[in-house]
Amino acid sequence: MSAQPIYDVAICGGGLVGASLAIALAQLQLKVALIESHPFGAIDQPSFDERTTALSNGSRRVFEGLGVWPSMVREATPIRRIHVSDKGRFGFARIEASEQGLEQLGHVVVNRTIGAALWQRLQTLPIEIIAPARVTHVVLESDHRRIDFERAGVSTSIQAKLVVAADGAKSVAREAVGIAAESWDYEQTALVTNVLTQRFHDYVAYERFTPSGPIAILPMSDGRAGVIWTLAPDHATEMLALDDAAFLARFQEAFGFRLGRFTKVGRRQSYPLMLTRSDAHVAERIAVLGNAAQALHPIAGQGFNLGLRDVASLAEVLADARSPTTAFDAGDGLVLHRYRAWREDDRREIVRFTDGLVRLFRQSFGPIKLVRDLGLLAFDLLPPAKAAMAQLSLGAAGRVPRLARGASLVSRS
Repeated sequence: MSAQPIYDVAICGGGLVGASLAIALAQLQLKVALIESHPFGAIDQPSFDERTTALSNGSRRVFEGLGVWPSMVREATPIRRIHVSDKGRFGFARIEASEQGLEQLGHVVVNRTIGAALWQRLQTLPIEIIAPARVTHVVLESDHRRIDFERAGVSTSIQAKLVVAADGAKSVAREAVGIAAESWDYEQTALVTNVLTQRFHDYVAYERFTPSGPIAILPMSDGRAGVIWTLAPDHATEMLALDDAAFLARFQEAFGFRLGRFTKVGRRQSYPLMLTRSDAHVAERIAVLGNAAQALHPIAGQGFNLGLRDVASLAEVLADARSPTTAFDAGDGLVLHRYRAWREDDRREIVRFTDGLVRLFRQSFGPIKLVRDLGLLAFDLLPPAKAAMAQLSLGAAGRVPRLARGASLVSRS
């Protein structure tokens, strides 16, 4: 098995996070390989499905910096207000973009649209795309790592100064280098679909906490609304088996009538929910990004935005490490240390925030419900709390990457 020429960076995983990183690194004129288990541009790529993603303003700026936002913007729906409520209780909270001096709090985009824009951009860049291919080993060899993979039944290998594990919560690349991950099963299932509503959504995103689980309704194009309904696994199975009319009736009962009647429902899918957290985010000549580093509950819509900040941060660290007077090594230990140290606080705070919300709103104990309602009302009345939540779109803690601020990746200002 002969090795191919060495790459600066080999990215394992061509989903939303891996593809975004490849595009960012192309701006640095690095030699990049992208290894993906599905065929190039395949519609069955798991990341590129009909689920909706709430992109923060920081994520939108990252996509602008990568040159892919123009391909998404026509199908992107702004979020101008967020409404949080607790069914059967008096607590609620609202965040208005205009009150925070913003045009919008974020945008809702279908994953399929994001994926298509990324793959279209990749086709224009000098990136080696190896797909479909299945990674089998990632081995440290002196000053590089060797990545073994199978493609069309043939075993091949490449070498890279830095390997990036961006291949999801069950990352093969992460496990291949001995980095373990711990998982907590929430014993919940996300039922995902979209609905047509009697009333226009008016660009409002709803988070409704119910006894059966939280419901997120996100504004979409063409007057549709994206639905993420968290349920116990057996309840989700029951809801999936209902015909459309029966499902809409049950969903109406759970959510209420803030959007009038639900008149039509799209295809329903379900996904098990758990928190997965990598034991380490770097090792010798490897970095772990996106869901391979942390896979979160969708309750706060932070998972992909956190992963995209991983992308922007790693790309910036690599950009700053380049020098016209010294040899560049993308896998240098100091470079990886800077990346790990930078991302530590943001990751910790977002994981804590998301996991805390899940646990808080699963509590059925009466006094806790009362405290929860009082907290929502206090939040609704306190402008500083709302401003802090609005700022979450740029990161929970620490330095904000240049791309997320709308600056050039290669700028040092």
